[in-house]
Amino acid sequence: MAKTTSNSKVKAKPDSDALIAAYMDYVLVNEKTPKSVYKFSKDNGITEQDFYQYFGSFEGLRKEIWVRLFQNTLNVIQKSKEYKNFDNREKLLTFFYTLFEVLTANRSYILYALHDHDTPLKNLAELKNFRKHLKLYARDLIEEGNMNKTAQFLKQSETIFSEGVWIQFLFLLKFWMDDNSAAFESTDIAIEKSVNTVFDVFDNTPLERLVDFGKFLWKERMA
Repeated sequence: MAKTTSNSKVKAKPDSDALIAAYMDYVLVNEKTPKSVYKFSKDNGITEQDFYQYFGSFEGLRKEIWVRLFQNTLNVIQKSKEYKNFDNREKLLTFFYTLFEVLTANRSYILYALHDHDTPLKNLAELKNFRKHLKLYARDLIEEGNMNKTAQFLKQSETIFSEGVWIQFLFLLKFWMDDNSAAFESTDIAIEKSVNTVFDVFDNTPLERLVDFGKFLWKERMA
């Protein structure tokens, strides 16, 4: 994500990146959201029209931040030549590893955004568009895998899998938010074990992975 300084202003003809950077900087420096688009625009040397050219509200801007986080993740992994040759399990692992690296680079904002409201559901509302992109990514993975399976009974449900990946993300997000390990190493372990578990469940061989994953969660909970 683009960075800015606390006393900087948006350039004369702003683009969406500059507005997002200015907004993120504002909430981190002031520890609150701007009171109005008018005040935010004036403080950044632009007009309300400049803001509304890209976003209809702060809510729309906040949702777009999550979409950019998703897009940044895809841009990184798709540049890798190795990624194209990975199987679905390796691709999802790479996706989550990269996604949480992107989130970590913006951790202060993410933690603020997800604690902004007392009601968790209001905070998760910002992830609405992110959820659509994530589920589509997951559906594409399974669709690609199903194309290589000749027997119908071996094919996996795209709907169930994509919803499972979304739930998996929510679990990993909460885990990462609470993770106090150096370099968030525990989150990396959680990603590996959860992705392996999800795929093993779909491959009908869940027991060993589920036990291993359960032991890991118990250890982290009791530490």
